[in-house]
Amino acid sequence: MKLVAKAALAAALAGLALGGTAEPALAAAGLDGRGMSLAWCLPFAGLLLCIATGPVFYPHVWEHHYGKIAAFWAALVVVPLLAAVPADQVLGALTFTMLAEYLPFIILIFSLYTIAGGILVTGNIHGAPATNTAILAIGAVLASFVGTTGASMIMIRPIIRANDDRVHNVHVVVFFIFIVSNCGGALTPLGDPPLFVGFLKGVDFFWTTRALFMETLIVVGALLAIFYVLDARLYAKEGRVKPDPTPDSRVGVKGLAMLGLIAVVVAAILLRGYWKPGVSFKLAGVDFPLQDIVSNAVMLAGGLASLKLANPIFREQNGFSWGPVKEVAKLFAGIFICIIPVIAILAAGRNGALAPLVALVSNPDGSPNNVMYFWLTGALSSFLDNAPTYLVFFELAGGDPKVLMGPLATTLAAISTGAVYMGANSYIGNAPNFMVYAIAKDMGVKMPSFFGYMAWSVAILIPIFILVTLLFFIRGAPLAGW
Repeated sequence: MKLVAKAALAAALAGLALGGTAEPALAAAGLDGRGMSLAWCLPFAGLLLCIATGPVFYPHVWEHHYGKIAAFWAALVVVPLLAAVPADQVLGALTFTMLAEYLPFIILIFSLYTIAGGILVTGNIHGAPATNTAILAIGAVLASFVGTTGASMIMIRPIIRANDDRVHNVHVVVFFIFIVSNCGGALTPLGDPPLFVGFLKGVDFFWTTRALFMETLIVVGALLAIFYVLDARLYAKEGRVKPDPTPDSRVGVKGLAMLGLIAVVVAAILLRGYWKPGVSFKLAGVDFPLQDIVSNAVMLAGGLASLKLANPIFREQNGFSWGPVKEVAKLFAGIFICIIPVIAILAAGRNGALAPLVALVSNPDGSPNNVMYFWLTGALSSFLDNAPTYLVFFELAGGDPKVLMGPLATTLAAISTGAVYMGANSYIGNAPNFMVYAIAKDMGVKMPSFFGYMAWSVAILIPIFILVTLLFFIRGAPLAGW
């Protein structure tokens, strides 16, 4: 534990410019995607394919070498870039990606993971359908206040332990990812990174609460209803045939002091939006604002403080281990590098190789096609970092927050909901998804493969998203602009 904490601290000190400007990495770094072909997307596709197939077809090799495999695909991006693009542009892109995007991402994951590991829900919560549904509903509400990552780290272990005597418990974690790790975070900029990017660009803090409330109520309500029906059927079918490994005892919560550290992390995130000292530091041509440096340093301090302040017995009883963090850190380092050319091509808009895709967001009369904004933002957010994807479409829609909150409010709602909701479509669509998967696997849940999970998401989420489209985003939709 001390070794990992020291490594995290060393990483932070080595790149103290944590967090950067709210621009796509490639635009900020000056990497021009206009002349890049779709071949530059192949390493990203290759890494996704390995993540999807490794645990299924070569699990032993994958388990011991997934970090090297991720590094291999990342090298297939970096080396050709150095050969084809001026070195200063490549250095700027890598600096921004790794110090301004990846490092804050992994520090947030590290901080919330370690802090939440010090909160112990004691007693035996029996995972009956009504109980499970209530836990998911609580997690959905919590997600908009402490973020989808924070809510996931707090709630995932209790709900897994509540169902550790169930024959069928995989669906519980799958719906947890749908609801708590994604859709529940749509009501404030604290909930999910894309919405926080919008907040930094000038979208009012409570605009998301007002504008996305009905959509979120329908999506989360539908998911909770489907879950309850499915869980009730499985619960009735399986009976109580497994011995409960958690002895009966009174339910309680220990380590509540850790909630104060979570509040520190939330405050550090808000600091980015409200404190603008006008001071920045430049590294490899990339500006790092002081507020971002301080914000991420505070988050890291909160995580490190939890290692000293939390009761180690609580961590042990939580089954706490560093395995999930290591897996996320290694794989997402490769993912962040591999999406560099993908985001560059997207950022080129109508002048890039994905121009036919980008052109779909406009109607023949020049007005925004809200259906396509919703589905394209969502489809790309299912596999790419949903924050820069949100920003690309935010800029394509004009980039003026006053207009987007006014006459084009439906367009901004389509972009926002697509980025947040459809992050649930795959394990890598949103930051906490893979973390929840790793924790569940570490705790003995037989999680579905990459494609197995997507079979769940296609069967359950896509019909709900079609309903959202019909209700909110087509012209004349009954709830459009409600």
